[in-house]
Amino acid sequence: MTTVVRFPPALGDWVRQHLDNGVAPGDLRGALQERDIAAEAAQAIVDAFVRARRGERAMPIDQVELPTEPMPSALHGLPPYRYETPRFRPGTSIATDDRVVRVAARAERPMLAVLNNVFSTDECEEVIALARGRLRPSTLVDPRTGRDVVSGLRSSLGMFFRPAETPLIARLDRRIAEIMNLPVSHGEGLQILHYPEGAGSAPHYDFLVPSNPANQASIARSGQRVSTLVTYLNDVPAGGETVFPAAGWAVSPQRGNAVYFEYANSHGELDHASLHASSVVTRGEKWVATKWMRERVFVSA
Repeated sequence: MTTVVRFPPALGDWVRQHLDNGVAPGDLRGALQERDIAAEAAQAIVDAFVRARRGERAMPIDQVELPTEPMPSALHGLPPYRYETPRFRPGTSIATDDRVVRVAARAERPMLAVLNNVFSTDECEEVIALARGRLRPSTLVDPRTGRDVVSGLRSSLGMFFRPAETPLIARLDRRIAEIMNLPVSHGEGLQILHYPEGAGSAPHYDFLVPSNPANQASIARSGQRVSTLVTYLNDVPAGGETVFPAAGWAVSPQRGNAVYFEYANSHGELDHASLHASSVVTRGEKWVATKWMRERVFVSA
């Protein structure tokens, strides 16, 4: 039994070009993992191109196959994770200062919840309008130079708001902090991502892998990321689901709704079952607002 890992064609061009230029496959896998792409997905993508260059299979375009069954067992070879009482509150709703957020569904392992009524329609539209002119292409570290280059990894455009940058952002930051049950000061700036038709993201983790100096320094300043809230800013006609392949969940993007998940405990362990991806948008476009929470007060570089 297999599962399909989809990726933008530009990512394939990036991998193929670097293989042609003599970059070792291991370096390419490492570069993808430096961006918190799951090791299984990074290996499957790079290995597929290596095999194609040897004439063992057709050259991939926008997807490769990843065995489904080994994924949960593959987690057994990683550091253990002890599930604790979630930071997320129990119950079927969360009463914030200015609205009631409904809990539509939740799971225990990984700890995740699907939420309704996080943003209003007007708030979604205003956030998109504020972000649209500030979007920039996603970047990726080039393994040869160490520099950021435009990436096909997500094939999305993104930007960050500064905490409390405008009255609207300040209001959303406060509401999100109440939902995530952590102080506003622990939150990174709200990130906006725009996925046009044909765009998606490869499976990845949101926790910071301490495998490079930038992540190590960030963790030293603010602690590890512990939870994520992804709020959907528009209805997507087809595709664009947030997929948790190790857990067997797929959350459909619907305007104003959100998916919340946790992945770090009090022992410093990280939950690799929080692996997730954005399915390719097959019709329309997708806008999301993402908030990451830290163990301590967030201090930017």
